[in-house]
Parts: sequence; structure tokens; C-alpha cells
Amino acid sequence: MPLFNKKSTKISNPSPPMTKDPHAYHDNNNYKNPPIPTAPTIHHDSMSNGGHGESTVTKPQLVFNCQLAHGSPTGFITGFASVKELYQKIAECYDFAMDEILFCTLNSHKVDMSNLLGGQIGLNDFIFAHKKGRPKEVEIVKSEDALGLTITDNGAGYAFIKRIKSGSVIDRIPHIQIGDHIEKLDGINVVGKRHYEVARMLKDIPTGSTFTIRLVEPMKSGFQGIAPRKGTAGSKPGKQGYGSGKETLRFKANGNAAIEDEHDDATQSGIDAINSLLDSFMGINDSELATQIWELGNNKINSMDFAEAIDASDLEAFGFTDDFIIELWGAITDARHGRYKR
Repeated sequence: MPLFNKKSTKISNPSPPMTKDPHAYHDNNNYKNPPIPTAPTIHHDSMSNGGHGESTVTKPQLVFNCQLAHGSPTGFITGFASVKELYQKIAECYDFAMDEILFCTLNSHKVDMSNLLGGQIGLNDFIFAHKKGRPKEVEIVKSEDALGLTITDNGAGYAFIKRIKSGSVIDRIPHIQIGDHIEKLDGINVVGKRHYEVARMLKDIPTGSTFTIRLVEPMKSGFQGIAPRKGTAGSKPGKQGYGSGKETLRFKANGNAAIEDEHDDATQSGIDAINSLLDSFMGINDSELATQIWELGNNKINSMDFAEAIDASDLEAFGFTDDFIIELWGAITDARHGRYKR
């Protein structure tokens, strides 16, 4: 979910100077207008691998500004190379357990899925962490084959609702909202499962049967607005924001992070199209997975080579059908030839 080339918002209320707290400075909980993060200095910190050989893991030492979405002082977060490590750093900064974080948004404190943190962060992005709020259980009659949910996950074991299709079974249940974390299905704990596993469990529930879903909604404050319920995956964020760097910190599948330039139009269009197919065919949203599929197919010359690359990767576990492989290949070739307009 990359955010690039956003204009910085002029802040009319500058924050007070640093307090004695080394992790944060107070801004009277003015989380609607946090200070614009300055461009960080890039360092590199080589960490040993526990004495097993001489290889090292290099972590980009970048400083990101962060707040809790329901209101908090601004903290400075650094020294992470994965989404889990990012959550751990945020939890340490604000002194609570890491598993209290449901997900993070970039440059918006709202439950806004168009600004959801995925597998990358722009170097000037401002991070907002959404904590667990009220739990709730809802009994649902699966009156149709499809429930109308798009599910994503936070990269640290929590699957949650990214989109609700208008007019669907779930849309008719006002207690279920975008941003709700799916914790249990018929008493079965799904914490730790990936989004596609949760989507498969929901799909496997027989049509006409009744099941119970336990959800945990993001913590809200009296001043926090919530994004429109029926936002679309490809919708563009508003003009307001704190800026996003052209360079991006990307979290890799191997657990490392790397600083890369932003994607060109063809690459980003292809990734977006692949993500749209994942949504349509599997009911999931995963920019990192879409990027991995693009990278596997971008240098291939035909769909057979692409299918072999999928089978030889860890994506084989998804069990993509031949028809779906063809759809993915079509998205890649269309993007290569500039058939998508951004």
C-alpha cells in the first residue's frame, strides 16, 4: 500500500519542545495535526547472527514519527527490520503489550484502509498505531455463498476486515465494521493465521448455516473520525497528509528490510491489478503478496514459465488454479504494455 509524492500539510499548531521522556514529546494529544516528520538520517547497524558463522543482518536505522490513533504524544521509532519488530518498538515506546496493536495506518489517524501500512513505508510517512478496542460477538446466517468480505492481515498474526461489499450479507449487519479484527470463528481461535486461511475458513462454511464470529474493533476516541464504510481498495487518499518519501522502506519476505526507490507506473499498476485479482478470486488484500507475484512474473516471457516460477516458490502453498494463473499473467502483460491508466 505505497503512498508516494503526497504534499505536506502546513501545521498551524507547532508542538511544544521535547519533554524529559526520551521516547516521546507531548503535543497536547493533537493527533489530528502532528508535526511533519523530518527527513531521517540513514545509518546501518550490523547485528551478529548469534555466533553462527560470520553473516550479519543489516537493519536500516531510520527514524519514524508515530502516534496512537486514538490520541497520544508523538514517539520516535527506529531500529526495526520487519513489521513485527515495528509493532514491538511502538509497544515499547508507549509501554503496552505488542499484541494490543491491531494495525497501523500511514499519515492518517482514521480507520482508513486506503492508508493502511502494508509491506512498505515511505521515508517521510507518519505512522498511526490502532490498538484493540471493544470485543464483540455476532451470529451470522450465511444466506449466500459469498459473505462480501475482503480480508487482509497486519503481518503479525491478526486478520481483519479491509472492505465490505455493498449489499452483501455482512453489509446488512451494522455491528460489523471495516477495521474489525477477526479473532474467532465458531469458537476457533484464528489469531496467528494468515488472511487467506481465515478467508478459506469463511468460504468453507456451508451456505444456509449459522455461525458465530468474534471481532475486536479498533479503539476509538471521541474526536476520531472513521473512514467511509464502503471504501474501495484502489481509492486515492485525500490531499491532507504529512508527506511520503520517494524512497521507501520495504519489508522483504526473507525478514529483511531494504530502502528502494518508488515503483515506476507500470510496476505499480501491475501490482495494483494483481491485488485486485487476489481480492476478487480469494477475498484477500495483500500488497506484499501482489509484489512478490509481480516480481516472479515480470521477467518471464510466457505464462508457462510464470506458472513454473510460482510452483517453485513458497506461493505453491496457495494452490492457485490454472485459470487464476492466466488471469495473473494477463495483469502482468497488460501492465508491461501500459494498458492500465493510473
